[in-house]
Amino acid sequence: MNAQLLQAAQLAWSPQLRVTRAEGDCATVLRRPASTLVGSSLHTVLGVTQERARELDARAREDRRAVEFVSTSPGGPPATYLRLVLGMDGEEASCGVLDLGAVLEGAPPVQISRLSSSLSHEIRNPLSSVKMAVQTLARNTGLSDRDKRRLTIANREIRTMERMLWLLSEYGREGAANLDSHPLRSVVQEATAMVAPELAERRIEVDVKEEADLPRVRVDPNRLRPVLAQVLLNVAMGLPEEGRVQVTLRQAAPGQVSLILDDPAAALPPEERGTLFDPFGSRLARGAGLSLAALRRVMTGVGGEVVAEGSAEPGMVFTLTFAA
Repeated sequence: MNAQLLQAAQLAWSPQLRVTRAEGDCATVLRRPASTLVGSSLHTVLGVTQERARELDARAREDRRAVEFVSTSPGGPPATYLRLVLGMDGEEASCGVLDLGAVLEGAPPVQISRLSSSLSHEIRNPLSSVKMAVQTLARNTGLSDRDKRRLTIANREIRTMERMLWLLSEYGREGAANLDSHPLRSVVQEATAMVAPELAERRIEVDVKEEADLPRVRVDPNRLRPVLAQVLLNVAMGLPEEGRVQVTLRQAAPGQVSLILDDPAAALPPEERGTLFDPFGSRLARGAGLSLAALRRVMTGVGGEVVAEGSAEPGMVFTLTFAA
């Protein structure tokens, strides 16, 4: 396979740790064209210390296809994370260099992907017991107003934890989406129902305006609903009491339907433009740091996309585009 497509490079070097051959996508992975790397010292090319370069050379000459990971700044900051496969290529020590940032762009951290499902399951069990206990106590007609308020707060926080577990589970999920044809308005209404108690507390309504004769969309509602519910709640939390969350459903390009969500209170600082859909990468999540990251994961999984438009001034628009 073409190394250019993988954003990978191949290096070989002499016993004196001078690069003798550079191939592949060196400009992307190592921040310099291949032609400028030949003759340079290995530590300079990889952006590591001389001692680290000697260690890598020793591992390569063992010829066991050893794998090493390095954090490097070959062309200056920001740092790049590289995966090196070390070995011998004929008489020369060599390594294949893979840009982990490019490979993992948009993907959840491996730790989250592996742990999210089991962690969510383990937490849900005791949380369910706590929820049942709180609901049982709430049915006690002899409670004081103060105790009723405390139980109301406890119920609210339990619902918050349940949504956080959904987001964690969804962000780390690896399985394919179970796509089917659904009316997008129904999915929005079901998502709204999931956060109805929180919306009712602030007397906020979700106003859905739908263009006539919209086709159904291909979506996995079980995965989209809880994530969309949290994003709707994010918007609602920025509104004054008795506000309205505005959602518009309309035809996009042929064979596509868009869901447009207005967030009048949100602003996108320049420093957050590149991290908006990263986990905990933006203040727009309003305390639900995985919501936008999980939303992008879901939309990618159903073959759609999500984009955000905004500036440093209040007033943002999220557009979710689905295949019909």
